Amino acid sequence: MDLIDLQKRLSFIRAAEQLKNVLRSAHTSAGRHESTAEHTWRLCLLAMAFEDRLGGLDFARLLKICVIHDLGEAFGGDVPAVERQTVPDKPERERRDLLRLLAPLSPRQQGEFLALWEEYENAATPEALAVKALDKIETIIQHNQGVNPADFDYGFNLSYGQAYTSASPLFTAIRTLVDEETRRRDSGEAVVTAD
Repeated sequence: MDLIDLQKRLSFIRAAEQLKNVLRSAHTSAGRHESTAEHTWRLCLLAMAFEDRLGGLDFARLLKICVIHDLGEAFGGDVPAVERQTVPDKPERERRDLLRLLAPLSPRQQGEFLALWEEYENAATPEALAVKALDKIETIIQHNQGVNPADFDYGFNLSYGQAYTSASPLFTAIRTLVDEETRRRDSGEAVVTAD
């Protein structure tokens, strides 16, 4: 057993812990800011909840993409979707930070993790497209469940990620249900946060 290799992998895991400290603009149902790690966890859970409806996709690969997709935010933080236009170099910054985070790993693992991130970033495969759609859906669900500021823009969510969520009948159907919740929240109606 190569102890140096084990130490390097543990160094990577310790550095990845930073994702627990990266706060997103979304709020939880208790009113605190959601972390990127929490978003990633629920994205994975969302994918698992619909695994049986994702026929033809490599689910293990899809789940790996879910886990990796926001890992580049560990150092630079999250940029809310409504502010993406103000940060045109976001992908380059995240890629640079991801490479920094991956540095302790072997070249083989670095390449594997970076390839998964790039696959997502470029929406290069059916799995990556599915993760893009699920990522948008999870974000909107959180916005609908969260205790948000009074000036929260629910209207933005009605168009957010449509290019991805309209790419398949499954995601279109889910999106229709989530958009109904968004409209109710926007009108001030209470939305059920848990059954």
